[in-house]
Amino acid sequence: QLQLVESGGGSVQPGGSLRLSCAASGVTPQYYAIGWFRQAPGKEREGVSCISGTDGSTYYSDSVKGRFTTSRNNANNVIYLQMNNLKPEDTGVYYCASTRLICRGWGLDPYSDWGQGTLVTVSS
Repeated sequence: QLQLVESGGGSVQPGGSLRLSCAASGVTPQYYAIGWFRQAPGKEREGVSCISGTDGSTYYSDSVKGRFTTSRNNANNVIYLQMNNLKPEDTGVYYCASTRLICRGWGLDPYSDWGQGTLVTVSS
């Protein structure tokens, strides 16, 4: 079981950038894949990226591909989500979540541990 804490959210204008962090603690965080999910007001939570715990492979949803990049620093157990060229539709609460070893798609069920979320607002 992991404990996950997100940070780095805030307000930004369209076209701007933010970097979110997910600090992981608990049993061997480096063996867990970490997914990033977001939930816009009135909408369901959706997956946007994932980085595996085995070989560091990364995956992105079509809505963020080419603009978002996820990476991890296993020395300090922090996972990052670099978000560039932000759009108003990127607004929402962003969560990181863990699942064993490999990314398991965009469904929520495989991810057992979740952070509390950090709010990203993109508006002019």
